Amino acid sequence: MYGDFIDNLRLFTRGGSGGMGYPRLGGEGGKGGDVWVVAHNKMTLKQLKDKYPQKRFVAGEGANSRVSALKGSKGKDCEIPVPLGISITDENGKIIGELNKEKDRILVAEGGLGGKLLTNFLPLKGQKRVIHLDLKLIADIGLVGFPNAGKSSLLSKISHAKPAIADYAFTTLKPELGKIMYNDFKQISVADLPGLIEGAHMNKGMGHKFLKHIERTKQLLFVVDVSGFQLSSQTQYRTAFETILLLSKELELYREELQTKPALLAVNKMDLPDAQDKFHVLMNQLQNPKDFLHLFEKNMIPERTVEFQHIIPISAVTGEGIGELKNCIRKSLDEHTNQENDAYHKKQLLNLRISNTISYSELPSKNAVTSARIDIT
Repeated sequence: MYGDFIDNLRLFTRGGSGGMGYPRLGGEGGKGGDVWVVAHNKMTLKQLKDKYPQKRFVAGEGANSRVSALKGSKGKDCEIPVPLGISITDENGKIIGELNKEKDRILVAEGGLGGKLLTNFLPLKGQKRVIHLDLKLIADIGLVGFPNAGKSSLLSKISHAKPAIADYAFTTLKPELGKIMYNDFKQISVADLPGLIEGAHMNKGMGHKFLKHIERTKQLLFVVDVSGFQLSSQTQYRTAFETILLLSKELELYREELQTKPALLAVNKMDLPDAQDKFHVLMNQLQNPKDFLHLFEKNMIPERTVEFQHIIPISAVTGEGIGELKNCIRKSLDEHTNQENDAYHKKQLLNLRISNTISYSELPSKNAVTSARIDIT
């Protein structure tokens, strides 16, 4: 279901031509149909491409004016169904808009006017536009970790995804998506992204692709192996604490804002011998990072250490801690949504107060009232 993952598409769109006018009786032709992009919950870009392999979307033509109907009817609109979290740009990379909620819609190609006196009763052609759809949000939670941290095993344990799991270093080369189902039917989507490596911000390996996908998740779930990590015999061994520092550093070097995303930490492979002792050491390091940072090279240390909202010891093999992890993910996302809603309502209220204050005060012209719009970020 999630194979052949597609995160961008290029489409051709054209509004319908207008209908002919009727010079003798002053009749107007109908306007051509418009092309709209509409967000649907259950849609993917892969489904869109499969359903419309030509990737051409043309709206209907306006009806000609005739004696029995002097005003021609409008052409049929064309709707392009897309998933939520889509950003739409034109050929020059200019953003046309974003679709983030079910049934959000954006006009991308307008129909031509019907023939009328102004146009000498000749119809106009519809607008032609090549557009790019880019998936901005691919999941609620993005798994962040070096290869072999057990991200794929964790994904199959907490969700209904069945990722291919192998024990060589670069297992996941395209995002694997899974959904966590809760008893009250709430669903949370999780993306396991291509394994990050040191130097990813410099576009080594799958670096940039990975980091681009990370931007498109609401929250991050760091997954680290309690015993640490070594990519190959040629590379340095890293403890779990070093792994977290390096992951944070990669995110920071690529784009600082990534570090402001809410983050959780799953410490995996707790079924291994000595795991408990190693976990205590790690917790001590995370709680007092200043005591340990002087031990590391300067270029390894991020400007700010990531603050985890929850730290959960787990074993993707035995299932230990998985229930707790699911609860924490849910709690963290719910809190985040509530904060966003509060911020949105405060902004609306502020805009309302500002517009009320402006409308009651003495203003030189009517236009000044309508254009007074202050955005509070």
